[in-house]
Amino acid sequence: MSILQSLIPPKGLRVLVTAGAGGIGEKITAGFVEAQARVHISDVNPEAVNAAVGGAVTGSVADAGDEEDTRRLFDDAREAMGGIDVVVANAGVAGPTATVADISAREWDGTLDVNLRSAYLAARFGAPYLIENKGAFIAMSSVAGRHGFAYRTPYSAAKWGIIGLVKSLASELGPQGVRANAILPGIVRGPRIDRVISARAKELGISFDEMKEQNLAKVSLRRMVEPEDIAATCLFLCAPGGGNISGQALSVCGNVEAL
Repeated sequence: MSILQSLIPPKGLRVLVTAGAGGIGEKITAGFVEAQARVHISDVNPEAVNAAVGGAVTGSVADAGDEEDTRRLFDDAREAMGGIDVVVANAGVAGPTATVADISAREWDGTLDVNLRSAYLAARFGAPYLIENKGAFIAMSSVAGRHGFAYRTPYSAAKWGIIGLVKSLASELGPQGVRANAILPGIVRGPRIDRVISARAKELGISFDEMKEQNLAKVSLRRMVEPEDIAATCLFLCAPGGGNISGQALSVCGNVEAL
């Protein structure tokens, strides 16, 4: 195998992607399909799942933070693909933008359920398959998982938690051939970041454009990340060239210096 070939995932991987019908998850799904993998996705929106399935993509309507939904999701994926080689725990929500005194316990719990509990559930139900196939677990953290993030405390806490989760999984499952890593996206272009910028701008009493400019001023490369960049990183982590990368928090962010 050449060095160049080692950067391409092996054909025929069986990949489960939570929240794989839209946003970053949609690009991750597309990337694996392009690499000739089979992909089973989940999403809470039935219309999104129906629009995404076809060809190499199958799917389930499931809440990634719900235990029974996730159990069923993995059963569905096993039935559709015959097994699972890669789990991408991608589900996440922005959560509230407010001072900590104004964030309710319900908002806090809801944010952690989707962003952190979902990754735990994906690891819990995915581990037997990954051990069997010496597979890979990838969880979506954020640059908010290495910086403090004012007005976004539950989101940041969850993303820090994901890093602890994958580092622990790497130690626990590594002797059985399983690799676990986190990807830390920065400011990813798309509707979701526009909503985040708008909410933060409102909290600070400034315009959307001012808030966007302030955010990009803290990025060394002074630009947003494309969702395809995140998908490409997932592919590399599943390629032979990424075979000795485990327990890592990989920032794909243009070097976000602060939040």
